[in-house]
Amino acid sequence: MERRLAAILAADVVGFSRLMGADEAGTLERLKSLRRELVQPKITERSGRIVKLMGDGLLAEFPSVVEAVLCAVDIQHGTAAREPDVADGQRIRLRIGINLGDIIVEGSDIYGDGVNLAARLEALAEPGDICLSRTAFDTVDGKLDLAFEDAGEQQVKNIAKPLRIYRLRTQGAQESPSALAEQQLSVPDKPSVAVLPFTNMSGDPEQDYFSDGITEDIITELSRFGLLFVIARNSSFVFRGQAVDVPEVGRKLGVRYVVEGSVRRGGNRVRVTAQLVDAATGKHVWAERYDRDLEDIFAVQDEVVQSIVATLAERVSAAEVERTTRRPIADLAVYDLILQAQHHMGIWTSEDYVRARDLLEKAVEIDPSCAQAHGTLAWCRAFLTWFQGDIEAPLNAALESARKALSLDPQIAEAHSGLAWAHLMSGEHEPALHHFETAVRLNSNNANALCHLGYCRAVLGDPQEGLTLLRQAMRLNPYHPDWYQESFGELLYMTRDYEAAVEAFNRMSRKAPWTHYYLAACYAQLGRKDEARDELRAFRDTAKEGYSAEDYIAMDMPTFGDPAIMDHWLEGYRKAGLEI
Repeated sequence: MERRLAAILAADVVGFSRLMGADEAGTLERLKSLRRELVQPKITERSGRIVKLMGDGLLAEFPSVVEAVLCAVDIQHGTAAREPDVADGQRIRLRIGINLGDIIVEGSDIYGDGVNLAARLEALAEPGDICLSRTAFDTVDGKLDLAFEDAGEQQVKNIAKPLRIYRLRTQGAQESPSALAEQQLSVPDKPSVAVLPFTNMSGDPEQDYFSDGITEDIITELSRFGLLFVIARNSSFVFRGQAVDVPEVGRKLGVRYVVEGSVRRGGNRVRVTAQLVDAATGKHVWAERYDRDLEDIFAVQDEVVQSIVATLAERVSAAEVERTTRRPIADLAVYDLILQAQHHMGIWTSEDYVRARDLLEKAVEIDPSCAQAHGTLAWCRAFLTWFQGDIEAPLNAALESARKALSLDPQIAEAHSGLAWAHLMSGEHEPALHHFETAVRLNSNNANALCHLGYCRAVLGDPQEGLTLLRQAMRLNPYHPDWYQESFGELLYMTRDYEAAVEAFNRMSRKAPWTHYYLAACYAQLGRKDEARDELRAFRDTAKEGYSAEDYIAMDMPTFGDPAIMDHWLEGYRKAGLEI
């Protein structure tokens, strides 16, 4: 038995059954042409070999991960450039997975976990994407001028441990929220600003969360001013760690002003620098440096916010500035824990949300009077309902945290959102709507709150109004996270625009388990039964052990305040083959 280390590439055609159903002979001929004219030459050019063809898929091996990745990029670019006269829905598109692992060689064939892992990676890829395992990514990291995205850990079928994947989008990928954001955006009439991630100058990567947290707090405080249009954190943080061209950032985000800065933390001192740049001209409008004891970090942040607001909107009165100044957190250790928790919540995995909850529970234990800690904990606990596949315990805990936060400070928008979500999941629709509306009223630039208010409006019977609010949220946050896109797909389904809903769901960079049964309902309504069954299989491969689609759907049901909306979803699920 021969063993060796190899880079394995697995690829298949997206929606092959659908393409064959539409034109069997034509699809086969196009696939053969693609392999003959593009795939085989590129694999040979990069010193690889095709191990075997499997219907619409193929398996290849390479002596080098770098060559395998470059080959995959060439193939995806070449595939995207072919068939310019063919409608998007009928083009051949590929998913590709790449792994570096130990293989067993028997004749011309290869076997083993290394091969199986590559196949799992290919299944996780979106149309036009390339997915890498951690071992493959670690090998090419820093060697290629390519932008990889850490897509987190995924639990896949027949693999014991969660699989961390790294995604590489190519020109052949479906337009993602990020790609859409790169289209030219008009600059709003009112002063508009994006705050880029402040650079950690401390020399310790472990302190990144601190500079990120400073940035996020400045965004949050600026967002309280109704006279300003403030880009949300997710979109600003797309530029983290990049050498940016400010005019280009302004064009991509559709803003007039950009804030840049840095944080240097050492001992009991912190230095914060900030500068405001006119994105249209590249000229500096304002710059300042703050050297303070760490205990004064809250005063530093408030000074930065007030200076920017005064520069952008002179009509904002001193009373408005004073009113929106945050109540300082008494204990710096509590603030530190909140920043760490927010960092984990941004990663958007079950494990990270549990970690965030633990950090926030420690924060409220240290300072039970900290409204911000209780409010953030309420939000975290509310979302754990989905990640943990459980409702009652996390929702009760979320309600408790939100009410505590609001008793300490009724102006905490996050606490209102957490309370609203807990009410909605409990089937208490009017209190949910009230608190979502309150969160938006407290901070009209809070893209997350707008998104959730839109969803609430939709499930109460007005999906068109919900879509309007969701589009506003997406404009505030052009580089929005996947759950915006998921909500967008749900609302499009509610308006019976199933094709657009499918497109929205498939733009997600990483799907949650429940996204697959949403897609199954869409495909079923379109009469595409094979794809509906594929999505249900994908759900079973990714869902938490012991939980069925029916279990998750039962969690959804209380949120629907309009029986017609609920019946419409149930109709789709039944058509897909679920016993609801």
